[in-house]
Amino acid sequence: MQVLAKLLLGNDEKIGRRNVEWNTLGSFCYAMASMLLTIAVVQMAGADEGGIFAFAFSTFGQHMFMVAYFGMRPFQITDVRMRFTFGEYLRLRIITCLGAVIFSLLYLAASGYSAHKAAVILLMVLYKVLDGFADVYESEFQRDGRLYLTGKSNTFRTVLSVAVFLGTLAVTGRLTVACLAAVFAQIAGIVLFDCPVIRYLPQAVMTVGDGRCVQLFRENIVLFLSVVLDFYVFSAAKYAINACMADRYQALFTAIFMPTNVINLVAGFVIRPYVTAMSDAWDTGDPEGVARVVRKIFVIILALTVLAMGAAYFLGIPVLAMLYPNLRGMLAASRPALLLIILGGAMNALINLFYYAIIVMEGKAAIFAGYVASAILAALISRPFVRAAGIFGGAFSYLLLMTALAVFFGLVAVFLVKRGKRELQRPREKKVDYD
Repeated sequence: MQVLAKLLLGNDEKIGRRNVEWNTLGSFCYAMASMLLTIAVVQMAGADEGGIFAFAFSTFGQHMFMVAYFGMRPFQITDVRMRFTFGEYLRLRIITCLGAVIFSLLYLAASGYSAHKAAVILLMVLYKVLDGFADVYESEFQRDGRLYLTGKSNTFRTVLSVAVFLGTLAVTGRLTVACLAAVFAQIAGIVLFDCPVIRYLPQAVMTVGDGRCVQLFRENIVLFLSVVLDFYVFSAAKYAINACMADRYQALFTAIFMPTNVINLVAGFVIRPYVTAMSDAWDTGDPEGVARVVRKIFVIILALTVLAMGAAYFLGIPVLAMLYPNLRGMLAASRPALLLIILGGAMNALINLFYYAIIVMEGKAAIFAGYVASAILAALISRPFVRAAGIFGGAFSYLLLMTALAVFFGLVAVFLVKRGKRELQRPREKKVDYD
């Protein structure tokens, strides 16, 4: 284990380059896993099984990942002054992971799902909660300036668990057995690629102060609620389809959602390396520095959106039909929904950009207000839109929600930058020498 840890750490040469390369690879593998696994299940087990798996893995399981994650990554990676120790972050993360599992059991007990569907959902919840547990290690790697370790963990854990899942499904043909094998592979990935490495980071102190976890909980509760509401808004259309349509339509919606994941993947590895730069600019009293980073990434996201829309119009449905032959008939009529979802994905990338900027500029209350309003809107429109127009209605409701939230967050970010500039321009009070 020591040898493996030292191999993962490497040396301190060209860290900046390695951070970018491994973060890109890790983000790519993580994003591709969801698409690859859903495609495999649809082809190997059928459209209905694919729909069950898509909901379990990408929707409810991912929602429970957010509960386990507790919105702490932005807080932890920007805690450059080391206000809280790694041990304090770790202990709180264990508690939130247990909370996610308990909530899932209560949800499944009240859901009325079949035993098979409930088993698949529970196993994918365990898989995703373990992913949330691994994130506390990966966040500490990034806080130490070693984003490449985060990328390596993402890459190796994902490859291991996906390979085990696909191999087990191919051999047994049983979705529940494959999900169980993936859970054990996820545990092995954490033991191999996260736990040994953290011991070699001097800043990763394991001590836990009295009352510090409670304080950390209080400081992150608004972010946690914001993240949970955020994912509900993001997934409201999928929940509506799960409630109002057959499982195979969940597989169809997941298929046309795939290009959006590519946009968010690219946007994610573009945004993450700049989070520390935004934090440093704000800490040194340079709000315009934050604005410059935001404008740069904003332009990149717009360019990616134009490319994605053009590719989706001409190639989207044919390519998806090749990936999902079992859904070819349903995909043929889904081009309008696909284009709406891609636009919604671009709006979601902008939401993530503005979210990190607002966190850096200490505007957590505005984030929470935006998510509460969006969640209320999602609850009001998602099911009616799906009932009225099926898959197209779900896509339209997704675009509407993402656009509303992106506009709100963008306005908040502009306000915070302007406020920061005004505070810098205020004349300092002169000290009076009474001697």
